[in-house]
Amino acid sequence: MEMEMQHQIMGYDRAATMFSPDGRLLQVEYAEKTVRLGSASVGIICSDGVVIIADKRITDSLVIPEYSRKIQEIDDHIIATSAGILSDARALIEKAQLLAQQHKVTYDSAIDVESIIKEIANIKQAFTQYSGARPYGVEIMVTGINPDDGGKLFITDVTGNYLGYKATAIGENDEKIREELRKEYFEKITIEQGIKMSLGIFKKILGKDFDVSRFEAAYIKPGEKTKRIFGDSLLKQTKEK
Repeated sequence: MEMEMQHQIMGYDRAATMFSPDGRLLQVEYAEKTVRLGSASVGIICSDGVVIIADKRITDSLVIPEYSRKIQEIDDHIIATSAGILSDARALIEKAQLLAQQHKVTYDSAIDVESIIKEIANIKQAFTQYSGARPYGVEIMVTGINPDDGGKLFITDVTGNYLGYKATAIGENDEKIREELRKEYFEKITIEQGIKMSLGIFKKILGKDFDVSRFEAAYIKPGEKTKRIFGDSLLKQTKEK
């Protein structure tokens, strides 16, 4: 009976716009599975700014770290990372970068973080309605510092929904990481503590596969531009004094 139901449903995955009899968009669900195969990232709002810690999964010593960035700048005060099809993310982040520059030229002020995530989410939502195109197979995390109300952290999923968080994760093992964040996150956590906590969570989940050289972090403090840390420097940044 279960196989029969599966065969009946399969015909409804031929277009992103076709609902199955039980109300599902199967192409969108397939895209969500792609996201969970992507490497993980953690984002945290801290007492002294915002930070993203990303697993690049790249351990090749021949690769120059600065040219394998998982975390991208949208503006001086906004950064983003992704899980899933990274080329999809690149296209969306470039649209967000253009929006940020247009806002600066038009209004002579920095764009707020939610406007960026909303634009990305709107584009992703539209691609669940075009029969001739597939959904974006990527989840995007955006964080930054608003001049008026401080640090913000958002995630937009494949469907075009977005939510704000204090701390969260995307990509492989995202639910396991969030469970650990629920236990360890606290309101007055600093950027240094957040990086150390995130690396500890990754080490716990990855076990023998953990290698600090495959990680990068980027953080923003109020009034400052983005700063980056790669690989082994993460340990030096967070070592106990």
